[in-house]
Amino acid sequence: MSALWIAHVTVTDEEAYKKYAAGATVAIADHGGEFIARGGRFVQLEGKERPRNVVARFPDVETAERCYHSAAYQAALKFATGASERELMIIETNE
Repeated sequence: MSALWIAHVTVTDEEAYKKYAAGATVAIADHGGEFIARGGRFVQLEGKERPRNVVARFPDVETAERCYHSAAYQAALKFATGASERELMIIETNE
């Protein structure tokens, strides 16, 4: 089954976060991930609101996890650390 990588983000340093986004985009694509929502309009109904929300689809949970732990993604993640507040999860779909 495919999996969704869902991130809720508040960016605190735009310049550093742009570097993260560039590197993360490559790492995600290299692992077969594709963005299906990226910073678009949203309606917060419950919980903590984050102004940036990103959803990427991967072939499966294991591939999404490998992407997160990959050297390429971890190198990009260093730019997000201290430049954002984030929650990130991977969830298996019913497809």
